[in-house]
Amino acid sequence: MTYAALSLAVLLLVAAATVPTLRRLPGRSLLGTALVLVALTLVFDNVMVGVGLVAYDDELILGLRVPVAPVEDLSYALAAVMLVPAVWTWLGRRSARAAQSEDRTERS
Repeated sequence: MTYAALSLAVLLLVAAATVPTLRRLPGRSLLGTALVLVALTLVFDNVMVGVGLVAYDDELILGLRVPVAPVEDLSYALAAVMLVPAVWTWLGRRSARAAQSEDRTERS
């Protein structure tokens, strides 16, 4: 399986799980987060690939590099942009429900 196919499969699964939650969040915040994470990914992935810390099988990548790291590396940043706010929202709701339940118990 190529890195592109694996990345696409993971991104589709992440999107299916998170898009309903993300649609209720401010788009400007998500866009800002995406820009920052993509920029950081471009810098640090290129450093890691450039110094030989990480290597990719040339037969398993698309061949497009930005400038040294394969373009598939950006999929990790995109997945994080979807997962982190969604998980944060889910945990916040869970925490709020637990607090409400605790308040009801104390009142009884």
